[in-house]
Amino acid sequence: MKPQSRKRVLVTGGAGFVGSHLCERLLKDGHEVVCVDNFFTGTKDNVLHLLDNPLFEIIRHDVTFPLYIEIDEIYNLACPASPIHYQHDPVQTTKTSVHGAINMLGLAKRVGAKIFQASTSEVYGDPEIHPQPESYWGSVNPIGFRSCYDEGKRCAETLFFDYHRQHNLRIKVARIFNTYGPNMHPNDGRVVSNFIVQALQNQPITVYGDGSQSRSFCYVDELIEVFIRLMASPDDFTGPVNTGNPNEFTILELAEKVIALTGSKSEIIRKPLPSDDPRQRQPDIRLAQEKLGWTPTIQLEEGLNKTIPYFAELLKRTHQPR
Repeated sequence: MKPQSRKRVLVTGGAGFVGSHLCERLLKDGHEVVCVDNFFTGTKDNVLHLLDNPLFEIIRHDVTFPLYIEIDEIYNLACPASPIHYQHDPVQTTKTSVHGAINMLGLAKRVGAKIFQASTSEVYGDPEIHPQPESYWGSVNPIGFRSCYDEGKRCAETLFFDYHRQHNLRIKVARIFNTYGPNMHPNDGRVVSNFIVQALQNQPITVYGDGSQSRSFCYVDELIEVFIRLMASPDDFTGPVNTGNPNEFTILELAEKVIALTGSKSEIIRKPLPSDDPRQRQPDIRLAQEKLGWTPTIQLEEGLNKTIPYFAELLKRTHQPR
């Protein structure tokens, strides 16, 4: 890429699961990348292989505090995204979504940068419409255990659109549905990482409820592709846009698939369904198809086969004698 067409791109939460893949893709596309992370859930291990790249730099910083830096684009991904992590300090989770959005929007306004918000399917809550289109306003419990994340992300979307209307800021908002792949935190409580780690260790696989609740799983590379396309789309297309694989599986089907692909001897055990856990989650991706020409093609079995070796290697390193 020619220096004059190279962008300086800030990725908050850049050492996290999705953020590290985004940093890698932006560098591959020839851009300069500034990775910002406070390492609450992110880890340097996810970006160690990027440190020798002269176009990559990393800053330890918490987005609940202002950041002063010169950049062309911002991808705001900073926020713990798994229930275990975001419920650990719910006040801080809300502050990360709300204060973090205010600080990054303020930075974008100051330097004239285009800014992307990684929102979530959790803005739909426990949906009464299936699949969920972007026009659906959601069914969210504002005082429940998940509210710090759900309402924090909903408020962040409000802030993005108010900055867009009030200050003509160029914004892009993506609502991320369940995503999986290498670099996931092994103890984040998310269903794919949970099942793979349990299966590889021949431990009982924990299914909550009767396992009939459904999810749609998108492989991380395809999520990054739609991020890039959304950011490159015309300024008048702001989103929000659903990003996820619409193929739907029950949690029980996922558990059985992981056991089969790992050759595990794990048994499936059941525990009570957590509070406010959605029964169904499936994206309506017609807007992404129409506006961005994006349709995910990596199906669950192929994606799991790309993900399982990462966790196998991680567990191997963890359990090596010192």
